[in-house]
Amino acid sequence: MIVAQQADLQLNRRLQKDSISIAGRVVYINPFLYWRRFDTNTDRWLREPGQLGEDQISINRTRFYPEIDWNFLKDDERIIKDAAVEMFLKTLELISTFHPDLTAGQLLEIERKMAVTKKRSFERWVEKSFRRKINEASRERNRFARERFVRGWREWLTLETTHQAFLPFAAMIVISIFGGWSIGISNNSCTPYFPASETSILK
Repeated sequence: MIVAQQADLQLNRRLQKDSISIAGRVVYINPFLYWRRFDTNTDRWLREPGQLGEDQISINRTRFYPEIDWNFLKDDERIIKDAAVEMFLKTLELISTFHPDLTAGQLLEIERKMAVTKKRSFERWVEKSFRRKINEASRERNRFARERFVRGWREWLTLETTHQAFLPFAAMIVISIFGGWSIGISNNSCTPYFPASETSILK
């Protein structure tokens, strides 16, 4: 019973962070809570950073990060925060789409709560998204390098000059193996074998 109550409390806390009550109804400010209601193109648009123009993002920086002087940010920090600004804009667009009757004042109230509660969540999300893209690009580069390596060897093996150079090399290997085997056999055949008792008598 206590475990169920704790789970309900945690769920209520999450819903309080992910939603806001406007005019007696609940509006989600977590964009991923709308995923059942949009198609794959919208899902890709939401999840992949870089879907909005740089101009649109730059003019909205101070709107969601009024406390930051962007001139003193490192490049990697600026990239993460720009992507978070993009998530804010996309989320507001989704909310406006699924709740078209919201007034400008209500949207402003939603925006203020998002700016307070969703900054770190959006930043963590875009960090994971960037890491995922980097890993995918690395895997793709490795796969391409393997394919190029195998293709290069195949092309080299099919060349006529490779065949001409390989045949004498293979013949040398066969002759070396046969020569070593012959020497080993001749050495064994020349060495007399005496039982231990006979060896002691000879001594």
